Amino acid sequence: MNANEIRKLFPILDQEVNGHPLVYLDSAATSQKPLSVIEAVNQYYRQDNSNVHRGVHTLGTRATDKYEGARDKVRKFINAASREEIVFTRGTTASLNMIASSFGNDNVKEGDEIVISFMEHHSNLIPWQQLAKRKGATLKYVPMQEDGTILLDDIRKTVTDQTKIVAIALVSNVLGTMNPIKEIAKIAHEHHAYMVVDGAQGAPHMKVDVQDLDCDFLAFSGHKMCGPTGIGVMYGKKKLLEEMEPVEFGGEMIDFVDLYDSTWKELPWKFEGGTPIIAGAIGLGAAIDFLEEIGLDNITNHEHKLAEYAMNRLSEINGLTIYGPKDPAKRAGLVTFNIEDVHPHDVATVLDAEGIAVRAGHHCAQPLMKWLNVSATARASFYLYNTEEDIDRLALGLVKTKEYFSDVL
Repeated sequence: MNANEIRKLFPILDQEVNGHPLVYLDSAATSQKPLSVIEAVNQYYRQDNSNVHRGVHTLGTRATDKYEGARDKVRKFINAASREEIVFTRGTTASLNMIASSFGNDNVKEGDEIVISFMEHHSNLIPWQQLAKRKGATLKYVPMQEDGTILLDDIRKTVTDQTKIVAIALVSNVLGTMNPIKEIAKIAHEHHAYMVVDGAQGAPHMKVDVQDLDCDFLAFSGHKMCGPTGIGVMYGKKKLLEEMEPVEFGGEMIDFVDLYDSTWKELPWKFEGGTPIIAGAIGLGAAIDFLEEIGLDNITNHEHKLAEYAMNRLSEINGLTIYGPKDPAKRAGLVTFNIEDVHPHDVATVLDAEGIAVRAGHHCAQPLMKWLNVSATARASFYLYNTEEDIDRLALGLVKTKEYFSDVL
């Protein structure tokens, strides 16, 4: 794949920021959108705008076909067994909260265990934390190695017959650690526990096969994979979704409403109350078309090369610490770091003056920051439109940052 040619398909990247060509290294927060996705959403609003499922007129039929067509694309994208297993939500956070609030409430009881890791994003920590508090369950953390990886032996020691749910990120949004989800799911199932996967940082960058992973639930967002904001997916095994109760009630998700009782539609619509995120789903479908045309394997290989190149370049800078696995083969396409005696927000501010966009802060992972013994970090994250030249600009910007604060101090 040619990242320089792909870059031309993203209109926003063709601009200057603070007098410099934009280098966008914040795709872990949100990816940029190709013209094909922008046009798909635009076309829906210009030509097909209508509510779905409810009408028999032409616009309603066209909108419904595109909305449900997007569901079929998602099913194929993650190799779900059935389209009924694909529920559209507002994003990863909403999906994980729905799993915890519905499935968790019905299946976790006092004395049960919920197992997560120190590297989890708050979206895959707080819902389980609060569920454990409500139910009197025990929240347990899998130990991590010094390089930010998890050993399967530690999974085996942490997961017991009292464990009900194991919830782990496919990829850490801070460390870039790629977790062995298939093996973790096998261990969880040996103890009759359920496997929940936060796929927000994985689904945009690598092939995800939910049947091969044998996970019970998977959550991910459209906006991190070239799609619009405000759309996400909750995958669940059909049998489990059928047993779950909806958490939002109203129009569209009902079968029959009486004065004192109601029944729900079949899957997946019983979880999609009200007017759904129609344009977002259509945009997500277009994003999947875009990514599959390029090829997920090509994207994965490209990002691994960028991560290795970035680690080598940044390691040349004295006083710079890189967090996460040292082996590029164990790391996704991001590098999180700190410069000695320079706050990450100051790093990001100086880089922004050079036209370079990175993320600084706790990255919605405060327990992980505590584990790393830092208050915040800076993060450069890569995607299919980034190049080695972008990383060279980053390295030069970091040298300037270090020199500037050396002079100030």
